[in-house]
Amino acid sequence: MSTGIRRHRIRRWQPALWVGAAALLLSACGAAPSTASKGGKGPIVIGASLSLSGDFSADGQAFQRGYELWAAYVNSHGGLLGRKVKLDIVSDASSPTQVVTNYQTLISLDHVNLVFGPFSTLLTVPSSKVAARYGYAFVEGAGGAPLAFAAGLHNMFDVSLPVKDDLVPFAQWIASLPASERPKTAAYPTSNDPFTEPQLPVAERILQAAGVRTVYSRVFPAEVTDYTPIADQVAARHAQVVLLGSVDVPTVSAFIQAFAQQHYNPKAFIATAGPDQGAAFVNAVGANNTGGVMVPNGWYPGFKNAASQAMVQAYIAKYGGTPSGVNSDVAEAYSVGQVVAQAVEATHSLNNAKIIAYLHSGVVLQSVQGPVQFDSLGENGKAVAFAFQWIHGTLTQVLPTNAPGSSPPVYPKPPWGS
Repeated sequence: MSTGIRRHRIRRWQPALWVGAAALLLSACGAAPSTASKGGKGPIVIGASLSLSGDFSADGQAFQRGYELWAAYVNSHGGLLGRKVKLDIVSDASSPTQVVTNYQTLISLDHVNLVFGPFSTLLTVPSSKVAARYGYAFVEGAGGAPLAFAAGLHNMFDVSLPVKDDLVPFAQWIASLPASERPKTAAYPTSNDPFTEPQLPVAERILQAAGVRTVYSRVFPAEVTDYTPIADQVAARHAQVVLLGSVDVPTVSAFIQAFAQQHYNPKAFIATAGPDQGAAFVNAVGANNTGGVMVPNGWYPGFKNAASQAMVQAYIAKYGGTPSGVNSDVAEAYSVGQVVAQAVEATHSLNNAKIIAYLHSGVVLQSVQGPVQFDSLGENGKAVAFAFQWIHGTLTQVLPTNAPGSSPPVYPKPPWGS
């Protein structure tokens, strides 16, 4: 997804735990070496362009960690097809122009064997066309907006939750509240971004059908640098629930700070991206402003998936911190590697045409985000939508309320500063 849940303590594995977790993770990622393809020489080179600077740099750097964690795991267990994996990651500076140049170079000049996708729909759209022109499979984890699939490219696959469905669990939960508790009004400010805009209308239709009246619905330019006037407009409408179409931490932080200054505290507040960024989010808004803030996604650090938990521990061992500080971008990137690994091993080949055909075959694959099955567009029809809430300093799964691992949501949201 474009930005995104879209984040650190055990420093080393206990031997018994490592053996069990490694076996589970191997089966999930399909990365065990194939005995049928030992003849290859040299590493398998996988190219990727990431936003290591510019607007998406925080997410791009998290994606790099996800790709590198996956590669390290695979290489420690025999590689792919009996060969080591080597990542060729170049920076696109968050530029749609540069990302095109990067993939052209990776494919036509560097002759990489495979490619992984970049971060964000804005960069996925132009780069997927480059990959299609050269016949490369293009598996990505953060370009799930409808715009990315509008061209109908046969080579593109998104391992993550389709963007348009992100806010559905939240909207359905609000709609299910007893009439006496349900918010009466809602505000829908959103950035002019292909990641955020498709989410809001779907949620708005669900809430309007439940009698929640829209009092604010505006799209603001993606290049805005001062969000305070927009946030002040929202606060002035006193909506009881706010659904913010944000793409990063600075956006959602600016709205929270403005709301706090205006002493405006909606009953429920969800932002499409930013609250999922772990420590980066907490540091930006302040720990006492995180309580009750919600964010949609298809993964979080406490996700009850053995492969996911092993990945989180590997992240902590390498980078430090706590599980709640692991960015969902890491899981999205790691899932890309897992899916490609399973396709390579299943086809016993680095032939991109074979890989594309396999991924379109209806096979159900496994990732740290859960099951993956691509439809004819390349969207993951098996992805499950969740919503998460900051509760007592921890990002907690709360929606759907009947999903395994969900805790009861905190509602109404605690006041800012509490």
